Amino acid sequence: MPPQSSDAAPAAAQPRLLLVDDDADILALLARYLGANGCKTATAASAAQARASVAAGGIDLVLLDLGLPDEDGLSLLRHLQTQWRGPVIVVSGRGEAVDRVVGLELGADDYVAKPFDLRELLARVRSVLRRAAAPAQTPAADCLRFEGFRLDLSARRLTDAAGAEIALTTGEFQLLRALLQRPQQVLSRDELMSALHGREAGPYDRTIDVAIGRLRRKIEADPAAPGLIKAVRGAGYLFAATVSAA
Repeated sequence: MPPQSSDAAPAAAQPRLLLVDDDADILALLARYLGANGCKTATAASAAQARASVAAGGIDLVLLDLGLPDEDGLSLLRHLQTQWRGPVIVVSGRGEAVDRVVGLELGADDYVAKPFDLRELLARVRSVLRRAAAPAQTPAADCLRFEGFRLDLSARRLTDAAGAEIALTTGEFQLLRALLQRPQQVLSRDELMSALHGREAGPYDRTIDVAIGRLRRKIEADPAAPGLIKAVRGAGYLFAATVSAA
């Protein structure tokens, strides 16, 4: 980890981050570094404390360690995605591929393995916060419709033909929006990764495939035989349905 020098961005509203880790030294380090770089922080050393902090409100992003003393971090992540839906970055010593995939499957917006570089972590935090706060990029339309679904770009709300809401994480919304804005076009993994994480995909990065699989389970009639989001071998993914502005 680099020295705790300030990499502060231009003045803006200070985001409030919840740091969840059972290691007091790591909590103190992150609180000092992120606090010196324009963030307000709150800390939690257990899942119970994290749940209470999120329920109290005012949290913009959670940095979540998976190794907690009272509950598995993946269980807490599942709770956050169903009860809170704000952005979550997993920061964990469990850096094996299976843990990364499971974390992304459950809706984490990014996954950083320990030991990490503080400047890289700060860049990831800023990227996720920018995506979460970014306005819709389609000024000509407030909503997009496809196959009976309606995506409200301002409210970030997806409803089905019956009007029932389908819960989307920040990443799922960003991914669906990117696909709907360029229907019938092949989008590369790098283009989709940029929409999700503001960076290109690595050569062995399965983030996009995991995110596509998660989104398919929410909008496809048969996720095992997708008709809306089609894989184009060696190129990326294509949204095959007709999309109209509403």
